[in-house]
Parts: sequence; structure tokens; C-alpha cells
Amino acid sequence: MALTNNNIFTMVKYCALILLGIFFFSCNNESKVEKEIEEIPMNVEIIRFDKEFASASAETLPKLKAEFPAFFPKQYNDSIWIEKLNDTLQNQLEEEVAKTFSNEEALEQTLIPLFQHLKYYFPKFTTPLVVTTTSDVDYRNKVILADSMLVIGLDNYLGAEHRFYEGIDKYISKEMKPAQIGPDVAEVYARQYIKPPSKATFLGQIIYFGKELYLKDLWLPNATDAQKIGYTDEEYQWAEENEEYMWRYFIEKELLYSTDPKLGARFITPAPFSKFYLEIDNESPGMLGRYLGWKIVRAYMEKNDTDVQRLMITDAEEIFTNSKYKPKK
Repeated sequence: MALTNNNIFTMVKYCALILLGIFFFSCNNESKVEKEIEEIPMNVEIIRFDKEFASASAETLPKLKAEFPAFFPKQYNDSIWIEKLNDTLQNQLEEEVAKTFSNEEALEQTLIPLFQHLKYYFPKFTTPLVVTTTSDVDYRNKVILADSMLVIGLDNYLGAEHRFYEGIDKYISKEMKPAQIGPDVAEVYARQYIKPPSKATFLGQIIYFGKELYLKDLWLPNATDAQKIGYTDEEYQWAEENEEYMWRYFIEKELLYSTDPKLGARFITPAPFSKFYLEIDNESPGMLGRYLGWKIVRAYMEKNDTDVQRLMITDAEEIFTNSKYKPKK
């Protein structure tokens, strides 16, 4: 029987209704999960060591050391800490941190829902003691997880354009803002759960970071994709628009199963741009290998009936094969 315009219209309408139904079903499921997560009891203790140190003096130093021994290595004499208490730059750091983080409310609004999500997906998660400090702008160690203590260097989150960051490369300072605390904390926890790659292939590395970013999808539902990976909105848009071309490059150059250690610096570690050795390099953001690994992991989870705990230990090759990943055109 020949299809008429009415038949075609009816079929299109029927398909649209099915897709709409699937969309609403998915949204309802997500909404139900989020309501369950919101009901998870979560008390977070935040100790402002940065404030305690800022208000200390030579006379009160012994008491502060007794209360926070982990922050005062025994090999350093008290004269070092007294000198730091009176250091002009240290005092300025403390003042700027106090302005940006005058109370704990913003930190609680970031950490409580993050920890609730962690608890939902990984029930053995235990809430850490959160201690905030200043770190002489040690941006390589903005967040440290040590046993049951989570240490956050607040002087690394004063705002991307802060004057204290003028000598720091833009690709690093762009992430030094309050909104990046959640993704950074999620990152240190993600690495507690992800099994390291069994092979030193490029595919193994990008899938590892893809898993990390997928956990951020689950744990940080209100964060943008750009925030999760540490891109500006423009950088993320560039990656989205060039996904097909990047993937074609990786396939044509046979990079997926390569063990060339230089690939990490070119496409995985934070950098001002990725290194295709093409004219587009200066336009591109760094870490594009992580971005593509994220896309593969997302595709795998969409097409396979599995849970997030199983994902953490699943081999990269299995994930890639069963993801049936195809880049957007």
C-alpha cells in the first residue's frame, strides 16, 4: 500500500509521541533519584583553619599547634610560623580569602549535595572533616584528601582574574574560582573509586578520565559540562563543534592503542591547547583526550545495562567496543 501524506504525518506524529514519552520517563526517573538523594542525611563539619591562623599570635601559637598538629610539621621551628603570622603577603592572602569566603554557607551549599550524591552512588562513602586553609596559592594541590580529612586551599579560588594570579598561566587561573571547588573535590574522590588502566595505551588513559568526568555527571548535576572538565564555555563549545574532526584524527593517526608517552602531554594533561600539530592547535583547548573519553563512557552507559560501580572496574577496551561511540557531526 502506497504511503499518503496523511499516513506519513501519522507515523511522524506517533514517533514524536514515543520519543516525548521516553524523554518524560527519563526526566521523571532522574527527578525521583534526585529527591531520594536530597533526603540523605548529611552533616558536614567545616573548620576554618585559615581564619584560626589569621587571628593567631606568637602567644596563642602553642594552642593552635596542639589543636591542628597536622598543619605544623615538627621539623619546622616556631620562628618559621611566627614569621609567617607577620608576613605581609600572608596577611593579604588571609584578607582576600575572608572577603570571598566570609562564612561557610557557600561551601556547605557546594559540599553537602556533593557528599549526598557520593553516598547515594557509593554507600560506603564516609563524610570527611573539611578543613579550609591558605596554601601560598599552591594551585597544584588545591584540594587534598588525607584519610578522613579533606583540605581545601581557599586562596586558590579567589576568582580567575584575581590580582594574585597575574603571574599564573591563563589555562590554569581560569579554574581558580569558587565555582570550581565542587568539581575539584569530586575529582579527588573519583580517583578513589576508579581502577587504574591495566594497559598504558592512549585509549586506557582517556577512558580513565572519561570515567572521572562521568562521575561528575552523577555527582554534580547542577554543574555545567564546561565546569566539570575545567573549560570556559567557549572552549567547551569548540570541543563540541570539532568532535568529529578530532575523532577522525585519532583514528587516522592510529593513536588509540599507542603507548607513546608524549600523547599524555599532547591531549590529556592540562595545557593551554592540544597538540595536533595543525593550524587549529592555537584555537583548541587542552585535555581533548579527556573530552573524547568522556563521550565514549557516556555512550557506553547509555547503551549498556550496568551500574556505576561496575563501570569503575570495566576495562577500557570493553567500554570502547560496547559503547559503539560515534561522534556528533
